[in-house]
Amino acid sequence: MASDFNFSNNFPFSFAKPKEKGNIWLMNSGIKWLNRAALLASFLGILAFVADFGFYQSKFYQEVFDGFYFIVLGFGVISTFARYVSKRIIPKRKVFIFDLLSIGFTFWIFYLYLFVGVPFETDLILENPIWVQLAVILTFIREASEVRINYKRAILNPAQLFVISFFLIIVIGALLLMTPRATHEGLSFVDALFTSTSAVCVTGLIVVDTGSYFTDFGQVIILLLIQIGGLGILTFASYFSYFFKGGSTYENQLALGDLTNSKKLGEVFGTLKAILLITFGIEAVSAVLIYTSLDADLFESHARKVFFSVFHAISAFCNAGFSTLPNSLYESGFRFNYLFQLIIILTFVMGGLGFPIVDNIISFLKYKLRSLLSFGRYKVNHRPWVLNINSRITLVSTLSITLVAFIAFYSLEYNNTLAEHRGFGKVITGLFGATTPRTAGFNSIDTSAMLFPTTMIVFLLMWIGASPASTGGGIKTSTFAIATLNIISLARGKSKIEVFRREVADISVRRAFATISLSLVVIGFAILLISVFDQDKSLIQIGFESFSAFSTVGLSLGITANLSEASKLVLTVVMFVGRVSMLSLMIAVFRKVRYKNYRYPVEEIVIN
Repeated sequence: MASDFNFSNNFPFSFAKPKEKGNIWLMNSGIKWLNRAALLASFLGILAFVADFGFYQSKFYQEVFDGFYFIVLGFGVISTFARYVSKRIIPKRKVFIFDLLSIGFTFWIFYLYLFVGVPFETDLILENPIWVQLAVILTFIREASEVRINYKRAILNPAQLFVISFFLIIVIGALLLMTPRATHEGLSFVDALFTSTSAVCVTGLIVVDTGSYFTDFGQVIILLLIQIGGLGILTFASYFSYFFKGGSTYENQLALGDLTNSKKLGEVFGTLKAILLITFGIEAVSAVLIYTSLDADLFESHARKVFFSVFHAISAFCNAGFSTLPNSLYESGFRFNYLFQLIIILTFVMGGLGFPIVDNIISFLKYKLRSLLSFGRYKVNHRPWVLNINSRITLVSTLSITLVAFIAFYSLEYNNTLAEHRGFGKVITGLFGATTPRTAGFNSIDTSAMLFPTTMIVFLLMWIGASPASTGGGIKTSTFAIATLNIISLARGKSKIEVFRREVADISVRRAFATISLSLVVIGFAILLISVFDQDKSLIQIGFESFSAFSTVGLSLGITANLSEASKLVLTVVMFVGRVSMLSLMIAVFRKVRYKNYRYPVEEIVIN
């Protein structure tokens, strides 16, 4: 049942207080307090989970943690039963199934520990309490999703909510990476903050080797930060809340509509569901394909191979560029695995297209399939506008940029970084080198050995980046396309941009050029500051690092780990700005003016 904590009116969220009626007030009041206790216990269970994994425990404290987990699970089961009793209605089938499975899972754990116990001490469940901790996490999700949060748009606008959510996740991630059991040798706050920012902002720049410096716990933290950063914590929180409650307030839907770019208010949660299904579906298929493409002899165990596949599938789709290999995909044993590289390419390209584009492409393919299968009176004779203008511009610009980049990269590096490859391998490696700069961040060649002209091309590709509403960064392909179309329109003497029998809105043109200008300002300041803090580094190295950080690419010429702490902090800020976008930051900072129903006389400004 919803909680009713009281917050001041200045806080952007309010927790609704349900009205009590009739003679059942006492029972409902007791259930409310029980639900509050279950929520508090589950939250403390998450903290215990972090402390359990992040810090080394004595036998006594480990037993305390294990006992507390069962208290949390007990509260969760009782609270769930009480919720059904108080509501006196059967919830939606999906919620009922979730509760049934989670309670069944909890009772199974109770049975194993309380009744099976000592005779089976070598059992996986009893030897490793990971399943108990998983049940605690499920309990927290269930209890937290019942809290009714009313978002106050007048106090905190969607842009501010978006920026603050990323900032909080970065700080929490940095603190988790600093725990003793996250690394083998410890990590300073600056390096932890840099790594957390790089993961949440799906960049891929690293100051320490991910595979050897971080423990399994540390690598799992990085993986979770990548997944949360790629999708956004608000996406997870909002959908879980909708899943269990089946609805949301008007203000909440407005805010989510702004964050998900939904055109209709009724499509908000449908969009969230599509985002999650597309993400986890593509990542799952990619992980399976990666697993089948790998040589088992390269891994210590089957579990290591599975984790490697999952890690790189998530990192690729989120365009993070993190790898557990010391030299990314240039590592010996993977450098010539062209099938593996092709799978990675397809994964990060789909992640870089953007969720609305992928969803629209799926709708278009469904329409084409129905057209092919239809016959007789069911034959489809009309041609609806299925593939919208955003998808068309994104696909054309993506394919055009990729083709030009591939030809240039293949031609320039044929006898240089591609010299060790032959035939089909040259093509795949060249394609990888042409596509990865657009925010993917993996490298299958020695980046520092590229020719100067190739490096300049990579600069441009990093700056352009991926597509809008995707896991990638940069100014975005649509921005670059609008700028190019605007130049062509001006050259032809046209006063408006027309493409695919549609006219591009003036606001889109203004946003595109604002994005371009702000990106150059941010990158310029980053280059200036780093050149002051690290004067021994060359301009091309500093520029490459700054472009890579802003566009959340992750490619480097090998100077990241050797930068001063001041330069690392500069890159940390640049990665954050590149992920949330400078325009969103400015919208979050500046107060919106009210619309004025007047216009001044129009004057042309001399440009050239």
